[in-house]
Amino acid sequence: PVGAQHLAAGLRHNKTLTTLNFRTNEIGDRGAQYLGDSLQNNTTLATLSLKSNGIGHVGAQHLADALKHNTTLTKLNLGWNEIGEIGAQHLIDALQHNTTLTVLDLRWNKIGDLGAQHFADAIQHNTTLTTIDLGGNQIGHVGAQHWANAIQHNTTLTTLNLWGNAIGVAGVQNLAFAIQHNTTLTIIDLGGNQIGHVGAQHLADALKHNTTLTKLNLQSNLIGGDGTQYLADALKHNTALTKLNLQSDLIGDDDAQGLADALKHNTVIIILCSSMACLFLHVFI
Repeated sequence: PVGAQHLAAGLRHNKTLTTLNFRTNEIGDRGAQYLGDSLQNNTTLATLSLKSNGIGHVGAQHLADALKHNTTLTKLNLGWNEIGEIGAQHLIDALQHNTTLTVLDLRWNKIGDLGAQHFADAIQHNTTLTTIDLGGNQIGHVGAQHWANAIQHNTTLTTLNLWGNAIGVAGVQNLAFAIQHNTTLTIIDLGGNQIGHVGAQHLADALKHNTTLTKLNLQSNLIGGDGTQYLADALKHNTALTKLNLQSDLIGDDDAQGLADALKHNTVIIILCSSMACLFLHVFI
């Protein structure tokens, strides 16, 4: 990672650069170390993307050490790396000291349910982060339960992505209960989580009470006709949701008509897609 070394040297004392996109450069742990060292001295960089760089838990530790001292970085993208549970723990430790980072992307990092648990525990009392992306991290229903506990206590998080985490019905039931009482989340992505029609029912019950969620992604969850009806009934009572993604959810023509009827009581964009076409329902009050 010679390139990363030279870049880090220049970044150390740079006073003008605010955004750096260094994704897909194979910098690995050593490159992350160089950049981490620079971040401890840099006072202008606000956005950094190190997506897809083969960074493991060692590299994550170096970046975490930097976050403990850095006071300007607000957005960090470490998606599609390999930090795992150990790397997640290093970042969690750093978040207890950092007071400026607001957006953290950790998609596809093999964090697992235990790593998700540690993150959730830390987020309960974090007052800085507003957006967290943990998509594709194999957190399962156990990790989802801990995140449900977290969002019942956290009062700053507005966007949460848990896409593709095999959460299942049990996990989404816990999350639905939390959503019912949460008053700060506005966007949540639960796509690709195998929740089925039962999981959709739990979320529908939550939507009848939640007044802050504006965007909900449930695509690729195979909720079917029954799940669609549950959500349609909920939308008769919910006036906050503005976008609902039901793409690839086994929804037939009759089910779509049921949604359209329900939306006579609401203003929302619903995305219904099949392999042939995509239908947008946008019905105004």
